[in-house]
Amino acid sequence: MKKITSYVFIISGLLAAMGCDNNQGLKKTKSGLLYKIISDGKGEPAKRGQFLKLNFVQKIRDSIVYNSAEAMPAYVPVDTATPNYSVSEIFGLLRKGDSAIAIQIGDSIERKTGRPLPPYIKKKDKISLSFRVIDIIPTQDLVIADREKESLKEKQRESKAVEDFITSKKINAQKTAVGTYVEVKTPGDGPAVDSGKMVSVLYTGKSFPSGKVFETNMSGPRTEPIKFIIGQKGGMIQGWDDGLRLFKKGGKGTLYIPAFLAYDAQPGPSNKPYENLIFDVEITDVTDAPKPVQRPGMPPQRPQPQSSKSGQ
Repeated sequence: MKKITSYVFIISGLLAAMGCDNNQGLKKTKSGLLYKIISDGKGEPAKRGQFLKLNFVQKIRDSIVYNSAEAMPAYVPVDTATPNYSVSEIFGLLRKGDSAIAIQIGDSIERKTGRPLPPYIKKKDKISLSFRVIDIIPTQDLVIADREKESLKEKQRESKAVEDFITSKKINAQKTAVGTYVEVKTPGDGPAVDSGKMVSVLYTGKSFPSGKVFETNMSGPRTEPIKFIIGQKGGMIQGWDDGLRLFKKGGKGTLYIPAFLAYDAQPGPSNKPYENLIFDVEITDVTDAPKPVQRPGMPPQRPQPQSSKSGQ
């Protein structure tokens, strides 16, 4: 069973005590946002220009969408409250250690903000954001420093989760210097995957740790290999660029990629940030990358001077 943090139990107790189903005990902001703050009243409320460090749980209907206590905390600026139907309306009311909940209704989001709802939210859905203020940070520089510390902890958690999974499944995988875990089933016997090479890859992407397939070009309507240049900026996720270098043409294996080498804080294939991923891969071809096409009207690139062997 997945470990549930004590924070989730705290929030669950808060929701139960507030009687959220009938909005009992909730207040309203000027825009109509429902909220409640649980506070001991100690300390000063956050001021404009400061930042809140939060752990939060987001729920749609009765399903937890995201729990930051299992990954990175959020850092949000405190500004003058405006009636914008968002949780930022109550940031200036919060103190360090406070717990709170804010509730939005789907059709109100659409009507009051003018933004269309994403497909996974219906007009009658209740979206709740429950959170606890871990700290109030006075400046952006201190936020950056604190986020770097938390980011390092998160990378360590991600790597440990992958290592524990590999150990529990008795998978023979090696860790690269960058941090990708690679199970080489067949190394291949053709040209090696390396910087500047064009590689063609068949793959199956799976959620971690469930192994549920979210995308594949090994079967179904899409069976063309994906092609890209190793080491090219803006190419594939770093875990691919790193892990595939252990193969040659014809190689087969599995990449176990910690989130910081995948999509990091951006939502991944399961629409969750900080998502570890698994990819079964097959290297179908390794070739030299095509030469850049010279566009009409553009001057040719000047060749780079080559150093003399004598050093002169």
